[in-house]
Amino acid sequence: MRIGLVTREYPPEVYGGAGVHVEFLVPRLRDLVDVDVHCFGAPREGVQAHAVAPGLENANAALQTLSVDLSMTAALAQVDLVHSHTWYANHAGHLAKLLHGVPHVVTAHSLEPRRPWKAEQLGGGYRVSSWVEKTAYESADAIIAVSDGMRADVLDCYPSLDPSRVHVVRNGIDAVAYHPIAETDALVKHGIDPSRPYVAFVGRITRQKGVGHLVAAAHGFDPDVQLVLCAGAPDTPEIAAETTAAVDELAAARPGVHWIQQMLPADEVRQILSHAAVFVCPSVYEPLGIVNLEAMACGTAVVASDVGGIPEVVVDGETGVLVHYAEEDPEAFRAGLAAGVNRVLADPGLASAMGAAGRRRAEQDFSWASVAEQTVAVYESVLP
Repeated sequence: MRIGLVTREYPPEVYGGAGVHVEFLVPRLRDLVDVDVHCFGAPREGVQAHAVAPGLENANAALQTLSVDLSMTAALAQVDLVHSHTWYANHAGHLAKLLHGVPHVVTAHSLEPRRPWKAEQLGGGYRVSSWVEKTAYESADAIIAVSDGMRADVLDCYPSLDPSRVHVVRNGIDAVAYHPIAETDALVKHGIDPSRPYVAFVGRITRQKGVGHLVAAAHGFDPDVQLVLCAGAPDTPEIAAETTAAVDELAAARPGVHWIQQMLPADEVRQILSHAAVFVCPSVYEPLGIVNLEAMACGTAVVASDVGGIPEVVVDGETGVLVHYAEEDPEAFRAGLAAGVNRVLADPGLASAMGAAGRRRAEQDFSWASVAEQTVAVYESVLP
């Protein structure tokens, strides 16, 4: 069995959960089947990279994406099945199905109808990305949803789909790579005081990730706690400006606000996760949330919104605290985040117990080897 796996992100160019998923899934898949990886961007070892077509360097980002998809499609002639990740690569998978007569499997990491704020980023390109995703999903031989919540969303957004074609294979975590770390040199490097507790966030600056809600909630955090925001790659200049203003206001109101805007190497992220008193995930939309698994594997209690697949990862009262999110009541959500964080901060024994339970859950229930086995089973279900 030879699989053509198509993806926008692949190491070292990984910036989101879909990229992390592919990074850790591919080695385990290669233990079981032959995998040809096709990705966007610069050439790199072990994969075939595809660049934007000449003449489109200044075009809308959606058109640039489609040009890469055409290049990928041409390169997929010899595979038995194509597996696409995110709308960026869905069109390559769809065209390969039509052109080469092979099955197409899609992994649903997010859904365009659930992210209307992307119109800020892509303009009319959002209508293109929505069309690409709808077309690919409705004609795919199988769809892999990364959580039960995501499966429900897929069927809600695309009601013409046969539910039997939508399978659940949850994301995984490498509990060897992500584990509690004793070193603190990265904390000192970024101005964080290792002797004082801190609340951590790791993620991109997007509407989806809820950074604005977290910064607003932090006005209500215990005054002795630090806040560490590992937050960069803003979607638009507007959200970058909003975040800067909000963080500046917070820093003027309380000490210990550390905003790290560059993408950090994995070893530094692991240090920040390992030593945090609490990790916060304030997402307003999250199909599963690999970052919560990363924090749990590092032995840290999690306070998170109750959206999407997060409740399938974070067990309320056991590995962390879930906070209800309702779009129409942001103030209640922010107050809930502050209350959840302060509850864990006030009881170090509870924080330690939640961290230990999270580590156990990550090790026992979310291995990438299991994800790969379940993924191959989906492949086998659609191959002749």
